[in-house]
Amino acid sequence: MKDGFIKTAAITPPVKVADCRNNAKTVIALMKEAYKNGARLIVFPELCITGYTCGDLFLQQKLLETALEELKHIREKTKGLKALIFVGAPIVAGGKLYNTAAALSDGKLLGLVPKRYLPNYSEFYEARQFTAGSEEVVDLPLFRGEDPVPFGMNQIFTAPELPGFDVAAEICEDLWVPCPPSTMHTRAGASVIVNLSASDAGTGKSEYRRSLVTGQSARLNCAYIYASAGEGESTQDLVFSGHNLIAENGILLAQSDRFATGTIYADIDVQRLLADRRRRTTFEPLQSAGYHRTSFFPSITETKLCRTFAPKPFVPEGKDDRDRRCEEILIIQALGLKKRMEHIHCESLVVGISGGLDSTLALLVMAKACDLLGLSHEKITAVTMPGFGTTDRTYSNACRMTLTLGCTLREISIAKAVTQHFEDIGHDINKHDVTYENAQARERTQILMDIANQNGGLVVGTGDMSELALGWATYNGDHMSMYGVNASVPKTLVRHLVRYYADTTPEETLREVLYDVLDTPVSPELLPPKDGVISQVTEDLVGPYELHDFFLYYIMRFGFPPLKVYRIARLAFAGSYEDEVILKWLKTFYWRFFSQQFKRSCVPDGPKVGSVALSPRGDLRMPSDAVVAVWREELDAL
Repeated sequence: MKDGFIKTAAITPPVKVADCRNNAKTVIALMKEAYKNGARLIVFPELCITGYTCGDLFLQQKLLETALEELKHIREKTKGLKALIFVGAPIVAGGKLYNTAAALSDGKLLGLVPKRYLPNYSEFYEARQFTAGSEEVVDLPLFRGEDPVPFGMNQIFTAPELPGFDVAAEICEDLWVPCPPSTMHTRAGASVIVNLSASDAGTGKSEYRRSLVTGQSARLNCAYIYASAGEGESTQDLVFSGHNLIAENGILLAQSDRFATGTIYADIDVQRLLADRRRRTTFEPLQSAGYHRTSFFPSITETKLCRTFAPKPFVPEGKDDRDRRCEEILIIQALGLKKRMEHIHCESLVVGISGGLDSTLALLVMAKACDLLGLSHEKITAVTMPGFGTTDRTYSNACRMTLTLGCTLREISIAKAVTQHFEDIGHDINKHDVTYENAQARERTQILMDIANQNGGLVVGTGDMSELALGWATYNGDHMSMYGVNASVPKTLVRHLVRYYADTTPEETLREVLYDVLDTPVSPELLPPKDGVISQVTEDLVGPYELHDFFLYYIMRFGFPPLKVYRIARLAFAGSYEDEVILKWLKTFYWRFFSQQFKRSCVPDGPKVGSVALSPRGDLRMPSDAVVAVWREELDAL
């Protein structure tokens, strides 16, 4: 349960209809097994003590008495299980019968949540036996000689020692109605919803059920654990598939095979859920005065995570999904540039082309924008500006790519101008320091701006989001442009966008060039090459971009603290990077991210393409003089 992770379980036990003692024995065995496997929130199906398909047997007093006895038996067997366990049981209250979710923990019955919406259509006739539950929570005397039990819909079960772990319940049909009870539960503070269900099988129903569960978890910024009845229920008229689902904020974490019994597990992250709620100003809280809150105390142990973390969170793992994402991003980038060109009545574009990944992507986007406007690619002026660090490989790729696309190529060496500049400011040309490097970057930007003025054009920026995060740009050099098409594209995604273009272009020469660009080390090429080969590799200096993009995603998207980012990075990159290496570059990321905000405070306009962006006008309103101390202290404590 460290870092907000909580292992949950949804269980479909094999039942025997109306055999409460057998069913209770099965429930006890399965809940103990789930607890042993680390689950601290365990959910069983609707009416699992009796079986959902008892029909009019629910009107038999003997069945109800036996079900209550076995509920008490299950409660006793939870002694020592410091978890929250939900079991479905029929309960008589005020002379009426209710379909309830019983919440149990460590030998206690914490509360009974009745089903609100009783289906009484098609194959369902629950209103024949049951009464709809009420929101009001009352004290229900249940077991002789014991304190009454909270009974009513508006209950939240909260773990005081685990901030954010607040659980509410609804039952089956409650999810399928226009305004499910879970909507109010989450507005009252619940971050986790459990659903005890007995949903029968039907053609296409599993897909619809899955969309309901994932959709509700997305709308409510919650985790949703759905446990459904399966084998052993009567097949007189229906078959129950035991379709169990665990979702978190629209993402399906685990799903059972249908027509099977057993347990599925998933690690939910309540810190991630609460971070999203804080971010979403339209997630309005509800006055929760009418809610009854009951505390439970799960064992505080570090969850052995079965949850996995993709090492490249910005990049979809499946090829089909990745291709769709790439096509969508290229369109967004091109449409953003198209709109800006239309607005300023511009029909000429200028870009510095280096033969590297970022300028390659920018050029491809510019070509796409011109296609959308019906303009010739000749309207794009791609300027190659060889300097002291330019290699034949990148120079050749830049030229071939530009000419293959049909753009206008200009070559302007910066060596003479920068040499003169060094003489003017009294800098030794043999001193390869930051002045040596930045002077070249600023000279190139000046050239691009002036060519744009000559042509009535617009300078398109090439820098990507990863560089912005690290401040890996020369202030008022490559940092500046008139429109930055790559501003919200992380470096790991830039590579896939270029690869997607290469894979799908019919032009063989262009494809060959793009593949070679992809094979070229990332470098600003500001220092002289060694034996004609790039001597300055960016990732040797600031660290691997795949690590920095991982850090960036979880820090910006969810506001995770440093130790949690470090923990999940170790899992994501196990076998690729040593722990010490991950920690080293995480410290570097925090230091650079805070110290370089002044560069991000004045970046050019550019289109947002994903859930994370660094624009000072949109996603990141951060002071340029914020101190990184508390973040670094947490990492230094390691």
